Amino acid sequence: MKPGERVLKGQLIAKAEGYVSANLHAPSSGTLTAIEERPVAHPSCLSAPCLVIETDGQERWAELPPPLDDFLNRDPDEVRARIRWAGIVGMGGAAFPSAVKLNPGPDRPIHTLILNAAECEPYITCDDLLLRERAARVVAGGRVLQHLLGARHCLIGIEANKAAAVAAMDAALAEGHFPEAEMVVIPTRYPSGGEKQLIRILTGKQVPSGGLPAELGMVCHNVATAAAAADAVLEGRPLLSRIVTVTGEGVASPQNLECLCGTPAAELIRQAGGYTEKVARLILGGPMMGFALGSDEVPMTKGANCLLAASAAEAPDPGPARPCIRCGECARVCPANLLPQQMYWHARAKDLDKIQDYHLFDCIECGCCSHVCPAHIPLVQYFRFAKTETWAREQEKQKADLARQRHEARQSRLERLEQERKARLRRRKEDLSTPTPAEPSGETEQDPKKAAIAAALKRAAAKKAATQPRNVSDLTPEQQRKIDEVEARRRAARKVTAKTEPTEQG
Repeated sequence: MKPGERVLKGQLIAKAEGYVSANLHAPSSGTLTAIEERPVAHPSCLSAPCLVIETDGQERWAELPPPLDDFLNRDPDEVRARIRWAGIVGMGGAAFPSAVKLNPGPDRPIHTLILNAAECEPYITCDDLLLRERAARVVAGGRVLQHLLGARHCLIGIEANKAAAVAAMDAALAEGHFPEAEMVVIPTRYPSGGEKQLIRILTGKQVPSGGLPAELGMVCHNVATAAAAADAVLEGRPLLSRIVTVTGEGVASPQNLECLCGTPAAELIRQAGGYTEKVARLILGGPMMGFALGSDEVPMTKGANCLLAASAAEAPDPGPARPCIRCGECARVCPANLLPQQMYWHARAKDLDKIQDYHLFDCIECGCCSHVCPAHIPLVQYFRFAKTETWAREQEKQKADLARQRHEARQSRLERLEQERKARLRRRKEDLSTPTPAEPSGETEQDPKKAAIAAALKRAAAKKAATQPRNVSDLTPEQQRKIDEVEARRRAARKVTAKTEPTEQG
């Protein structure tokens, strides 16, 4: 795409570069005005390349692929390709490409699909609204995901404080011809919505440290992801919008809004009645795992589930961090049974090798440790930094290993070519120094051209020998007369030369 081009709603405008990435489609029709750096929703508050579309308000759709109503009779790879084309990602917040998660590999058979409807973090109610309003769509998406994974069972985890959503899902399961699915009501306790925590609550099994749920034969997807999969497979629509909770004391009318991806946060605040005088901070996500935004002009992404306009009471400023007093409160509340205190020391010292001994990547960044820390140390920020630096170092190591392998392959190829060249020269020298064995006819085995020349020379010599006499007695009188004439002319020439030469002076 180039600036100035017209785009239609649902048109592919940015293609996934790698396997772990997702397509991006135009959320509305209009004109692509720029591709430039803009503020994005990230804890660093940095900018990133963005596609800017000036909408025309006509909502004209691009041509979409046909629905796959008979997906149960289709090859799973074909259905999975549709989900990859639709740009569907995990909509619980991680935004991991769903097509990758739906392809665990033949060595990891999946027997259980888990649909996560546990919105345990305060304020966030977007999945609750989705279940109450579109439960049938979630059930249809669950059937699609189950078919792709080949799972025999489906567990739907939902919190006990969502009575309306539970009733809607009961009715949808009864009408949706999904007998393999079972809804399980779980206690409302943070952070039971975490993938590993939910699996342990529902099944009693614990995902090993550094492992994936697929190693236990399970895959977990958010209910909003399931609904998006149903839209892509059954209607041919890509992921263009999502439900976002706009809440907090800093907004006039808290509510859930369905917004198009790319909509500025300021527009959602305006739709919710605007800011109040209590607003102190704008947070993307919940109060525990969310992060403050530097501007309300950042676009909403596929993984944005909440926009919290928090007051000073809802998100108090902890003040400057103080030295760790080693109270151990962070370890006591950690749902992953980690040692945040030790991880903090190594992250602060940038000892990325040592921090791996404390299972850094088992941290789900729930924020419990930071919340209870009496020294107000932003522990989660240190852990996020250590993860990012570890990923960057691993990528650099992979690039270096690839460059080394390419260099070694090139050196090996050059050495092989040099050895082949030397071997050819050695064979030529041996051929020249070794006499050629005689042929049965007595002639030497030669090149065809050289053999032809040698034969011609032999014939000329034979002809000359046949015409030339062997001794004087064999000369004919005519031959003898010609010889005498030649000798006479030679003697006359020598006499003339002797007369013309000057005499030597004494």
